[in-house]
Amino acid sequence: MDVNEGLESPLVIKVSFNKYLTQYENLIEADNDFIALNASRVLKIAEDYPILRDGFSDLTILQQHEKEIEGILQDAFSPVLSYNEIKTASVPFLDVIFNSSTRFKNILKTAGEDFDLQIKNMPKDQRYIIACSVILNFCYGYNLNFKRPFFYEIPDANGVMRYYKILYNADFIEIIPKKNAPKITDEDYAQLLDNFENIDLWKEKFPPNSYDFKGFVISNIFDVTDDQSISNIKSSLIGEDKRKNDGFMEDFHEIFRSLLGLKEIKVGFSIYNKEDDTFERVYGAGMDSFLLNNLEVSNCSDALCRWSYDRLLQEKKYFSISDIVKAFSKSKGRAPHVRVLHEQGIKSAIFSPIANEDGLMGILEIVSEKPQVLNSINANKLVDVMPFIVSAVERSKNEEENLVDAIIQQECTSIHQSVQWRFKQEARKYIKDDLNGKEPNFNQIAFNDIYPLFGQIDIKGSSEARNSATKLDLKIQLSALKSIIKNALDQEALPIYEQYLYQINEWLESLDNNFQVDSEQQINGFIKQDLNPVLNHLKTNKNLEEEIRVYLNSIDSKVGTVYQNRKNYDETIATINKNMASLLDEKQISAQAMYPHYFERFKTDGVEHNMYIGESLTKEDSFSPIYLYNLRLWQLQIMCEMENSYYQMQTDFPIKLDVASMILVFNQPLSISFRMDEKQFDVDGTYNARYEIVKKRVDKAFIKGTNERITQKGKISIVYSQKQDEEEYLRYVKFLQSKNYLDNDIEILELQDLQAVTGLKAIRVSVLYHKDNNDKEYYTYDDLMKEISN
Repeated sequence: MDVNEGLESPLVIKVSFNKYLTQYENLIEADNDFIALNASRVLKIAEDYPILRDGFSDLTILQQHEKEIEGILQDAFSPVLSYNEIKTASVPFLDVIFNSSTRFKNILKTAGEDFDLQIKNMPKDQRYIIACSVILNFCYGYNLNFKRPFFYEIPDANGVMRYYKILYNADFIEIIPKKNAPKITDEDYAQLLDNFENIDLWKEKFPPNSYDFKGFVISNIFDVTDDQSISNIKSSLIGEDKRKNDGFMEDFHEIFRSLLGLKEIKVGFSIYNKEDDTFERVYGAGMDSFLLNNLEVSNCSDALCRWSYDRLLQEKKYFSISDIVKAFSKSKGRAPHVRVLHEQGIKSAIFSPIANEDGLMGILEIVSEKPQVLNSINANKLVDVMPFIVSAVERSKNEEENLVDAIIQQECTSIHQSVQWRFKQEARKYIKDDLNGKEPNFNQIAFNDIYPLFGQIDIKGSSEARNSATKLDLKIQLSALKSIIKNALDQEALPIYEQYLYQINEWLESLDNNFQVDSEQQINGFIKQDLNPVLNHLKTNKNLEEEIRVYLNSIDSKVGTVYQNRKNYDETIATINKNMASLLDEKQISAQAMYPHYFERFKTDGVEHNMYIGESLTKEDSFSPIYLYNLRLWQLQIMCEMENSYYQMQTDFPIKLDVASMILVFNQPLSISFRMDEKQFDVDGTYNARYEIVKKRVDKAFIKGTNERITQKGKISIVYSQKQDEEEYLRYVKFLQSKNYLDNDIEILELQDLQAVTGLKAIRVSVLYHKDNNDKEYYTYDDLMKEISN
């Protein structure tokens, strides 16, 4: 069998011991008689069998001269070290071994007759280029650092995969260019450096069979199972969607088996949920938790005894149980982690915390059905791999949190922090279903038996103010256009100009006497369709050029009309809303610290806010009515503070507007659910809908028997329906009167019936104001207006 048969390579390979034998030619003259005599022995073999020096490509010669080759290589393969060293002599680039140490032979024998020895990571498609890089080094002196670590993977007697690193000694090879070999220039070398994968270019520079190779290599081999196992663990944990890969966990088992040198072990994980102090299953292909067994989630106190809980969660240290049966008997089955392992037929185990500086993230579980094979001694091997597992879990948790947030954002938009826990639960279930191959659905989220609070600070007369600003802008624009058309008529007596003047006067009169909802739209349409074409015609008139230029400069480029007064109004509303919303958001921080509750606000002509509080929102058994009463008092106080803050800023606004505040009290708990289509919470049930009806209409309600609105500037109105609500809020009012938040003019008023809602009443009381935060005097609304105007 010729070694070059079927081999495409720039090298024609011959096995030769020539360069190796030249070492002995130098040693024959050594002063040491033993060394000289040994050199003579080796050279005598070469002399008797010249083919060993000349070289050969027929591999059967290796078998024919096996004894002679062994004699020549005796110094390199010392019999004294043969049972310790792992060493071979071989043909490079091929899996051809012709001499090896006893230990290497024993390793292959243990692997079994069917085992096929191959260099694991020698890329066959790159062997040609690897040979070329060797030529560049040997023949041209280009020091290409192409060395890569090569490995054997060989199972031991227990079937556990072990890893062996191969280090080549290439001192005994010769490479000689043939006559047809192109000489490599610096330009060729530079071109090859940028074209590693261009096989055609390499074949052009190094044609097949253009160089003679003579020699062999000695491979020094080392057991690097521990290091490679750690590297494999690191590699396995890098990448995305590992949990969806069916083979991931089986590969992971194999890696740990190699690391610990144990065949019959399994690896599991459980994730620690700090918020709930629970262990949860990791979902994905082949993922198990032996601590949870068949459970999806378990309280940590139910899964661990006190000692193991402190060991893992507080000390963040691993522990082992080498004999589960013995431990189960000793604890009389009371230790929950021992009991659950015993139920699964597990005989020994190691639990290692996956923890970083922020605390525990999960548990690595290694178990065996054999006693004592897992113990405190081999558990120490985990010290080297845990940092990689910690990093992977950190990355996975970050990715999952990002995915959870993305799902919530996709399904629900942004939601308040008080209910994020519930949305995260549903998002994690969504991820779990997706990982398990089910159709993921984001189910409806609802909260029962919660108490609503609603309040608003509303801009009084906002519609009238906007209408007034609109009329002023339209009058300014129409008057300017009237002047231009009138001057055009004076210069050119066209009847059409008279007709336009008539229409302009009609619109100006309607603004004063008959301004309607669609008046603004109609006037803008008249200007755009009728008057703007006239202006384009009149632009060429030099007598009107300046007046038209002034008019056009008065037009806002964004809206296409005169927009000064409306702009002042819009900017005032926007500033009021921004400042009031910011103040409310800032005050909410302290309210959430008192007790968590749902909060949302809306900017309209003013600022509205909804709050919900109750047991089902908090995920804890901690709710008490005292927190509801506290939030109601806080709301009333904050509404007074917002009124004060508004009037302290009022003089800075382009337009002077007033505000009125209202609180709606609903004393019965209700249910809310998140509407996926509208991306917001809404009340459930017919009775609960009554609350929404009142909330939308009550600020426009009149006092019974009058035409006076319940909401008034300078006053705060508290709307309710039950006597107990009246008594509760009168206590709050009295308390805030003592703190100079409210005046003493309390009114108890009945409201006219709303559609489908009767029996509403209101407490109305004046707010006390101060001119600024340093002012110690308190004023009623009328007094404050006098002070401000002075």
